[in-house]
Amino acid sequence: MPAIKSSSIRDLKDRINIFDVVSREVTLKRAGSSYKGLSPFTNEKTPSFFISPDKGLYKCFSTGNAGDIISFVMETERLNFTEAVETLAKRFNFPIEYEASNRPTEDRSLRQELFDLHDFVADYYHQSFSREGKEGDWIRSYWTEQRKFELSVADEFKIGYAPTSGRNLGEAIIKKGFTKKAIEASGLFYTRRGLRPDTMGYRFRGRLMIPIRDHQGRITAFTARQLEVTPQDDPSREAKYVNSPETPIFNKGRLLFNMDRARMEVGDDTPFIMVEGQLDAVRCWSEGLKGVVAPQGTGITENQLRLIQRYEPRVRCLLDGDSAGQKAALRMLPLALAQGVEVSFIPLQEGVDPDDLFREHGKAAIDEIARNETDAIRFACQAVAPNARQLTPQAKAKAARELFAIIVKSESAVAQNEYAKQIAEHMALEASALLDDFDRYRRGQAATAPRSKTTNESPAKSHEPSTRNAVYTAERDLVGLCAIDDALGRGIAHLIDEEWIDTSRPEGQLLNFILNEFLHDMWNGPQSLNEHLENAELKSLAANILFETQEPENPTRLANEAIKKLFEKHLEKKTKEIKLEIERKRATNDAGYFSLLGELSDLSRARTKPPQIGATD
Repeated sequence: MPAIKSSSIRDLKDRINIFDVVSREVTLKRAGSSYKGLSPFTNEKTPSFFISPDKGLYKCFSTGNAGDIISFVMETERLNFTEAVETLAKRFNFPIEYEASNRPTEDRSLRQELFDLHDFVADYYHQSFSREGKEGDWIRSYWTEQRKFELSVADEFKIGYAPTSGRNLGEAIIKKGFTKKAIEASGLFYTRRGLRPDTMGYRFRGRLMIPIRDHQGRITAFTARQLEVTPQDDPSREAKYVNSPETPIFNKGRLLFNMDRARMEVGDDTPFIMVEGQLDAVRCWSEGLKGVVAPQGTGITENQLRLIQRYEPRVRCLLDGDSAGQKAALRMLPLALAQGVEVSFIPLQEGVDPDDLFREHGKAAIDEIARNETDAIRFACQAVAPNARQLTPQAKAKAARELFAIIVKSESAVAQNEYAKQIAEHMALEASALLDDFDRYRRGQAATAPRSKTTNESPAKSHEPSTRNAVYTAERDLVGLCAIDDALGRGIAHLIDEEWIDTSRPEGQLLNFILNEFLHDMWNGPQSLNEHLENAELKSLAANILFETQEPENPTRLANEAIKKLFEKHLEKKTKEIKLEIERKRATNDAGYFSLLGELSDLSRARTKPPQIGATD
């Protein structure tokens, strides 16, 4: 595969601000000269993730991960180095150059080709929706007259139409040059009979097509709604909605429909709104409820709630009025508490969905139905024990245990106790008695829960980045100094002997690499480290050191102190080796030990005058 030019990589990192890259994934707040937010690498409640726009680096104090814009995209999107660079270049409209031109199609990664294929297919379906002719006229009429949507909404969401015959789509993707591997992996086609347009099968025919995007806005799948024109020989003809199968780029439990738009609209005064279906979400958005999301036809998952919590920890759920909607809400509640998401529920009348409601009454309908909004625990109390005050003591105790199983999932003891008081009030019980029962339940749960070997965060540990240069080893200090001052780095490289460096440690390996870059005039600045280092551990270590390194008042003095430590450590090691050799030679009456005594004397004199930058003989 042709390599990307080093100059292109450096220019890309210089031109693209790390804030613009990371803020797509993490809600960031200013913290001095840095920004902080919740780690995208772990589930946490206290921000431990920091970025430095000045240095173009990030560091997660929970996991130890650190790096630049390229490594961030590699980590969060599970891409290799080249894929990450190409993704950033495409996302920020940055031209990149390769060492060899005319890259063949087969050089693309499967994941990237799947994204490209889904974009191509989405464009094809949308053009079919917009095209003049019998099928195009019919689907636009269905959209505007039956569904009561504006055509501009179809353009905004790239709503499409899958023609009843898929042959033209098959011809188009083969002509475009997509690989057999990508076509098969996409889940959009049945390819058992080969890849000829007349024999391959098409998963979606005669259906309204709704593209599904991940939270970064990339099309990863489709939801297809049944229509009058859906062919009778369609294997899924009776299904009202058909979704893409799971693929390397689509996991329905990990994304939420419309999250790419909604996450930009929520905030302190605007929580998420969750509805059941994609068209419900499209309707809400078109009526001005911009923070709306929808799961992919399944119960809400921990990953989806974690995604919500990353951007705004509150969500209002518009509940279907049937019992299934109520049961789904109860299943969601303990998961939401465990992820630190604050949920409230707005029940709808049975048989009414948000699409119907807002189509008839517009955005004003939310104010009307919000009168019935209830917080999570009161909703749970009403669902588990609707006639609590009339229950027998044994029935109340049983209902209380069901509710305990929900509220115990909250990580806040204060919140748990407040929830318990709400349960006591609902059941007309003494709060102290119910709290005693809950405390026993909580202790019993703790006793039976498996102990975790690791925790995501330590409450006592501050995650604020250090305001001074971290001193761990002399090698680590010297790496930081080389990175902030090229002239000093060259001086260090010409002064230090490779023998002095402990290359059994990662800090020593990294310092040795950097000094060799200086000695051979190949040093292109700290931004080049991620490109040239092959070891992932060294890449992360370099980013950690660079993130924490601050400009010292006297860098030369600090460098000389570190050089002295390296030199003295080297002398101690040599001294021990010579003394052992002297003892060995004495034991065998080998007169050669006399010359070794001279070496010991030389080492002792050298200790009094360690090499220093700027020193003169």
